[in-house]
Amino acid sequence: MRISVSQRTFLLAALLVFVGAVFFSTKAVMVKLAYRYGVDSLSLLTLRMLFALPLYLFIGRWYQRRQTQHQSTISSGDWWRSILLGVCGYYLASFLDFEGLNYVSAGLERLILFMYPTLVILIQAVIWREPIRRIHLLALGLTYIGIALAFGQSLEVGDDAQIWLGGGLIFGAAFTYAIYIVGSGRLLPRIGTIRYTTISMSSACVAVILHHAIGYRLELFHFATEVYYLSVLMAAIATVLPSFMISEGIRIIGASNASIVGSVGPVSTIILAYFFLGETFRGWQIVGTGLVIGGIVLIALQAKK
Repeated sequence: MRISVSQRTFLLAALLVFVGAVFFSTKAVMVKLAYRYGVDSLSLLTLRMLFALPLYLFIGRWYQRRQTQHQSTISSGDWWRSILLGVCGYYLASFLDFEGLNYVSAGLERLILFMYPTLVILIQAVIWREPIRRIHLLALGLTYIGIALAFGQSLEVGDDAQIWLGGGLIFGAAFTYAIYIVGSGRLLPRIGTIRYTTISMSSACVAVILHHAIGYRLELFHFATEVYYLSVLMAAIATVLPSFMISEGIRIIGASNASIVGSVGPVSTIILAYFFLGETFRGWQIVGTGLVIGGIVLIALQAKK
C-alpha cells in the first residue's frame, strides 16, 4: 500500500530512508563499545529506550497540540495494531539483536539482520498474495548464499555454538523487524508518520522498561559513565531520529522499496566497525557481503516507482 507520489518526492523519501538506515547502523557499533564496560544487553537496551521515551512523548504531544483541529481520529483497531507492531519491531527485535551481539561481530550482525528486505517480500507474498517473480527468487538465492558464506567463515574463527546462537537470535530480530515494516506500510498512510511512530515507538520503550523492571528491578545506575553517554547517543542518533525518517519513507514509497533502500546498513556498519572497533572484513565475508547487496540490488532494479 503506497500513496501516489512524484519522482522528486519518491527520491526525497528514498533519501530519508537511506540516511535513516545509516543512522540506525551506528547502533551496532555503539552496542559493542558499551559492552566493553561490562553492561548487559537488556540493561543497555533499557537505557536506550529510557532516554528515547521522553523524546517520543514530547514530539507526540507537540504534534497533537498543533494538529488537533485537522487530524482524523485513530480507530481503536489501528491503535492496537500500532502498539503491537512497535512492541514486535523495536522491543522483541531489539532484544534479540542485542542478545545476538554478545556472540557475533557487528559486521556479521548487520549481514544477518539485513536479510529483512527479502523477508519483507516473502511475508507480503504470503499475507497479501503479492507474487514473487523470477528475479525475486534470484535475489533471494544470492542473499542467502552470501549469508551462508559470511556465516561459514565466522564459524571457522570462533566458537561454533556461540556463532550459531548469536546468528539465530539476530535472524529472529530480522524476522520480527520485517513484520514491523510490512505492518507499517499498511498503517502509515492512514495514521501519518508522527502519530504512528510516537505510538509504536513509545509502546516499544515501555515494553523494554517493564521487562527490565520485572527481571532486574530497574537497577540501571551503577555502570561506567561511558555507558550512559553511549546510551544517550543511541537514543537520539540510532533510535528517535532514524525511526521518524524511515517511517516517513515507508509511508511514501512503501514497505518493499523502503526495506531495499535500507540495505545500505551492512556496508555502513562495516565501515564504522573498521574505524571504531578495529574489526576486519575479508575473504569470504567480503564475497558474502557482495552477494547480499547484489541480491537486494536486483530487487531494487525491478521495483515499481
